Amino acid sequence: MDRELLIEIGVEELPASWLPNLTRQMAEKLDARLRDLRIAPGAPVESFSTPRRLTVRVAKIAERQEDLEETITGPPVSAAFKDGQPGPAALGFAKKQGVAFEQITRIQTPRGEYLAFHKKQRGKSAVDALPDLMSALLRDIAFPKQMNWDARLEDGRGHFVFGRPIRWLLFLYGGRVVPFTIARAANAASSTVHDVHSGALTYGHRFLATSGRAGRSIKVRSFDEYQARLAEHFVVLEHSERRDRIGRELEKHARRLGARVQQKEHAALIDEVADLVEYPGVIAGFFDPSFLELPHEVLTTTLVHHQHWFPVVTDDGKLKEAFLAVVNTQPQDERVIAKNAERVVTARLRDAKFFWEADRKVPLESRLDRLHTLQFHKKLGSYRDKAERIERLARSIAGEALGKPDAADDAARAGRLSKADLTSDMVFEFPELQGTMGGIYARSEGMREQVWKAIYFHYLPIGVEADAPPTRAQLGEAAVTWAAVSLADKLDTFVGLSTAGEKATGSRDPFGLRRQVQGAVRVLMDLPDLVGIDREISLSNLLRHAAAGVPGAAWQGDLAQASEVFAAERVRYALEQRGVPIEVVRA
Repeated sequence: MDRELLIEIGVEELPASWLPNLTRQMAEKLDARLRDLRIAPGAPVESFSTPRRLTVRVAKIAERQEDLEETITGPPVSAAFKDGQPGPAALGFAKKQGVAFEQITRIQTPRGEYLAFHKKQRGKSAVDALPDLMSALLRDIAFPKQMNWDARLEDGRGHFVFGRPIRWLLFLYGGRVVPFTIARAANAASSTVHDVHSGALTYGHRFLATSGRAGRSIKVRSFDEYQARLAEHFVVLEHSERRDRIGRELEKHARRLGARVQQKEHAALIDEVADLVEYPGVIAGFFDPSFLELPHEVLTTTLVHHQHWFPVVTDDGKLKEAFLAVVNTQPQDERVIAKNAERVVTARLRDAKFFWEADRKVPLESRLDRLHTLQFHKKLGSYRDKAERIERLARSIAGEALGKPDAADDAARAGRLSKADLTSDMVFEFPELQGTMGGIYARSEGMREQVWKAIYFHYLPIGVEADAPPTRAQLGEAAVTWAAVSLADKLDTFVGLSTAGEKATGSRDPFGLRRQVQGAVRVLMDLPDLVGIDREISLSNLLRHAAAGVPGAAWQGDLAQASEVFAAERVRYALEQRGVPIEVVRA
């Protein structure tokens, strides 16, 4: 008879950025471990998570392991017998298997005739095998960072680390508790560390309760009861349900303000905040209308990237002096929480306004000398050196590779100023705005669109998707100069770091070399749509041209070949991401 398996690992709050991967891992690792134990799941493995729990459930697994039958090969017959009698090799093989020699058989293999033993092992009951599964599952889960919390497992390996301390363990098979213990280490430094025993208990929301004490234990016997009881105690288990609830609440509160939330643009933020809370609610806050004089990029960065709050806009897309915040509670008086949020955002915006006013007193051209104080790479010099290389390369790409000599001067100027905002107070405080603020400051100085937009967008594109920003409409008159500066920056970074000995290996790419080449590939692939230029441009030639401007770069031999192979791999990746058949890509 198949029975349900339910596991919940209760932990101290996990970072939201970890949860998507951990949720996938819980399902994948459990499925693999069940199969290793010969208890194949009879239903899909489902996993769920909130900041305080990692849950996995299988609706049906068998009551027993499958019986194990295997043939163990021993020594060759030619070496196993002496004068027709079993020799030491044959008797030793039988002894190792724990059987009399009469139970040993012979088998034919491609290498000849060998002794063998056909071993049959009856499977354990699932209840007896599942503790081993739990030990393996806890060890299998990988975290970006592990915590030592004076715990140990009785699995022969002892010391046990996890992403966060485990506070409770729900472990049910067929509605009954599977005994399991995470033990306190003998040398535990703190007296507050205790053994964690598996049970049939979970815990509700830390702060909310319909009656009694918030966060009290809840006894359950099945997944359906588990999910229903959690909902009664203000825990929404499914990420998708929390996300949808946040979307509805944002829309409702925005309508009350006579505004709307750009949910499509902020889809990633909604996904993230859904993993920050167990029972989402939304509050509205306000700031002084005078802050609307700041560039909208500064306002949205302050709200979205720093506070994880949502700006609201009017029907014509203009920012309002209000924001919406997702909270992990249902406050009786929203204004109490909103006032504290308003104090925080006001302080941030006051700083931003000061930086905005102070930075504009220093023209971008006057900031170039300060770039000498910022090192790009110890073998490649400062950012001023890099800016000068970008200037020369952007001029050459615009005039020669793109065939637009009339745009060469604007491209060169944009390239020269592209890194100037790195010395600004605004970018020091809001590093997400580098490049963007350079373009905004250039615009405020009255520079041509061909210059300020090229600076504004030069870090883009990041992805290889055809719809990744920027769009042709966003680029406007600056399409050619942007393409020249963007290519120059990315190619200089890739070529320079490659000659300096930096490499992308496996999942490690600290300098973002893959991203740099993928951005250049996307520019070249979409030149007709983005720039209006339909001509074939060799990426290999551009790489060699960029290398010519890097002091001491020897772009030849193994280095040049390896770098061009790396770039070709990025081209293949881009084509695959756009759905080009694999056989066409390989051709």
